[in-house]
Amino acid sequence: MKIGIVGSGAVGSSAAFAIVMSGAASEVVLVDLNEALARAQAEDILHATPFVRPTRVSAGDYALLAGADAVVLCCGVGQRPGETRLQLLTRNTAVFRAVISHVMEYAPGALLIVATNPVDIMTAVTCRLSGLPAGRVFGSGTILDTARFRTLLAEHAGVAPQSVHANVLGEHGDSEVLIWSSAHIGGLPVAEFSAQMGRPFTPETQAEIDDAVRRAAYRIIEGKGATNYGIGAGIAYLVRVIRDDARAVLTVSAPLTSESEFAGSCLSLPRVVGASGIIETVHPKLAEEERAAIQQSARVLAEAAAGIEGL
Repeated sequence: MKIGIVGSGAVGSSAAFAIVMSGAASEVVLVDLNEALARAQAEDILHATPFVRPTRVSAGDYALLAGADAVVLCCGVGQRPGETRLQLLTRNTAVFRAVISHVMEYAPGALLIVATNPVDIMTAVTCRLSGLPAGRVFGSGTILDTARFRTLLAEHAGVAPQSVHANVLGEHGDSEVLIWSSAHIGGLPVAEFSAQMGRPFTPETQAEIDDAVRRAAYRIIEGKGATNYGIGAGIAYLVRVIRDDARAVLTVSAPLTSESEFAGSCLSLPRVVGASGIIETVHPKLAEEERAAIQQSARVLAEAAAGIEGL
């Protein structure tokens, strides 16, 4: 399986490294406006391949994306001091207009995975600019937020994160919604399971976990300037799901059709993902306050996307 990654900064390089270390692809190509950076990242990652499964790792221009099964978009510009979110979105839309034109020229059959923030809106932008059918474009959405949620619940309960089933839906950002009503471990609600483990689950515990998930990116960025390892691993997992046609249920971001109660926005819901991209969107049972919170998240995202200049 051949994977292209556009953008060789912290997220793009971490995704490439995670893909190689997990053996998710047989070939990884890095493309960046800064060609020297892309080549340096590719060479460094290539030197790790003797310790894992053989993988071809290279860097160059967009022509190298030819034949890619999926292209991960990690490109974009950072926010300037005093710049509004919409101004940043307008600049990133201009970047994506050029990038997607090149990607579609050389890899028209590829799935497009968006990781650039704000990921929900940039996913909507990518859908519009690429003109690809529904399902072939999706964003990393809240896969990382969901992983954070499951990890913290697992730490409290004293079990492996893989044994925890819980989701974060809506925006990958401030309006995201932790779905507590259906969170469970071993078939039991979190509080009941925790009680059996001798680890009481209180309203204070829930509030602490909610805040820790919601504020994670702020803390990490304050400490080291970027969040890259978690999302890099998440992207590598998405690549494996596509490669294996695993039909995994993941909280990725995609536009919603008119049939959805959250129509008009691009946000994360549980979705079945396989070799062809998104196969189906799942509409989970929600508590009324959770449904209202996701509706508010949808409104925030729809308003921001509608205000982008030049789209």
